[in-house]
Amino acid sequence: MGRLRGRGRTVHERPPRARTWGRIGHTPVVRVRARGSGRVSMAGMSCFKQGRRSRLFYSFHIYRGRKGEPKGFTWRDYRDLIVREHIQLGGPIVLVWDNLRAHLMPQMRAFVEANADWLTVFQLPSYAPDLNPQEGIWALVKRTIGNLAAANLDQMARAVKRSLKQIQYRPALVDGCIAATGLSLDG
Repeated sequence: MGRLRGRGRTVHERPPRARTWGRIGHTPVVRVRARGSGRVSMAGMSCFKQGRRSRLFYSFHIYRGRKGEPKGFTWRDYRDLIVREHIQLGGPIVLVWDNLRAHLMPQMRAFVEANADWLTVFQLPSYAPDLNPQEGIWALVKRTIGNLAAANLDQMARAVKRSLKQIQYRPALVDGCIAATGLSLDG
């Protein structure tokens, strides 16, 4: 099954800026704690196969700022996501991804070479967010949580998961993000 893969994204505990409506002359102000020690990292795969609905697979990681805790995804996390989706789809995968450091690790390259019978990988150019459909998915997620003033990291994680689930069950959104890249998906 053809796949397009994007770099993981991070949502910090400090909320992203978003626009809202307010009375003229009275700017709405939302006070939040700006500790910033925690964050939610997301990794995802936009999946396309001719004649079938597009799909979104994702994983996310919560970093709470504790000593020795990984801050984001490691190459093993990406490997596990790929293997999980290969098992779920039961077919070959063509993976197009960016130059994230975890994607370029020697261990990840060895994994790709060891599974060349069902996994084909193409690297995007150094900086090409316009060619990466996952960037559109991340923009949709950030838009849905733009005005959220989360009380804690768990609330932020729930909001991110809810947003990803909503996108997952709306294949037209995934199709739109894939189409926005302008890449040819003809097999």
